[in-house]
Amino acid sequence: MPRVAVGEGMTAPQAVPGAGPGELVLGLDTFGDITVTAEGERLSHAQVIRDVVEQAVLADGSGVDAITLGEHHRDDFALSSPEIALAAIAGRTERILLGTGVTVLSSDDPVRVYERFATLDAVSDGRAEVILGRGSFTESFPLFGYDLADYDELFAEKLELFVRLRGEGPVTWSGRHRSPLVEREVFPKTEQEGGVRAWIGVGGSPHSVLRTVQVGIPMMLAIIGGDPARFLPFANLYRQTQDELGRDPMPLGVHSPGHVAASDGEARDQLWPHFEANRNRIGAERGWPRTTRAEFEREADAGSLYVGSPETVAQRIASTVRTLGADRFDLKYATGTMPHERLCESIELYGREVIPRVRELLAG
Repeated sequence: MPRVAVGEGMTAPQAVPGAGPGELVLGLDTFGDITVTAEGERLSHAQVIRDVVEQAVLADGSGVDAITLGEHHRDDFALSSPEIALAAIAGRTERILLGTGVTVLSSDDPVRVYERFATLDAVSDGRAEVILGRGSFTESFPLFGYDLADYDELFAEKLELFVRLRGEGPVTWSGRHRSPLVEREVFPKTEQEGGVRAWIGVGGSPHSVLRTVQVGIPMMLAIIGGDPARFLPFANLYRQTQDELGRDPMPLGVHSPGHVAASDGEARDQLWPHFEANRNRIGAERGWPRTTRAEFEREADAGSLYVGSPETVAQRIASTVRTLGADRFDLKYATGTMPHERLCESIELYGREVIPRVRELLAG
């Protein structure tokens, strides 16, 4: 059975939904980090999931455009099935976009992914989206029986099939890592032109940038450290490749961590102990040196850590959007064990003060 090459039979790239035609989309993102009480007691996975639902409801009411939930399969994150949490959120919200950041397509089945998000799109009245990724954490691969030696091939092959499914017609396809399809259709169908709305999460590899344009799915650029301007070559490559392939303009999204409080000092002091514990825990697994307060302050001053008062965070976001020409910015508002109450304060400030100020700065 011949394989269908990526790029054949693609639908046109979808526009970004949001506050209005052509408007910047400003969203929030969480992995469902396991949090603690004000007294420092660790919460259960179940309670964290319930809290994430409440946080999303608050975001919807505060004027946030989108919420994305990241898939992980480890003890320090609660969201292994974010689509289920998003479905719960859909029933309690009215306008906010509901997505994943990311769905680890490499260790999942594209048909089941498509079915789940088409269903979420139905129950949310067209607000569903999926950010597809290879996963920076690898626990899902042995958990679901995949070999990490196939890390790159798994994503490429499964993305190829997912792209075909977005046409929502009969699909004929074959590959090495799942059984072939011969004139098979997938249900339910969506009410969206181009099928399930999708992005591809990219960490900064030129090859990954090129692939997003080739398959016609917009790029969500994960910038978690350093000056955002250093990613400008990737944004330029993204747009240049669109021109070379004759694509209509595709939106560019950016994802970075941060925290909002009443003042810069308060925001940094609130975030630092949770940032430190989170970074050192993950760093110990990956052989990184322990982080320092000086490194944290440098990232907050001029890197990709958007932490501070509403004015400071708004100025930093507006600068990044201008520099990269971004159409969307998602703030990863949860880092480490910060209590639910603090996260809610940050969400409300982001929605009610940061977002209007960013729009004002960009309009000016």
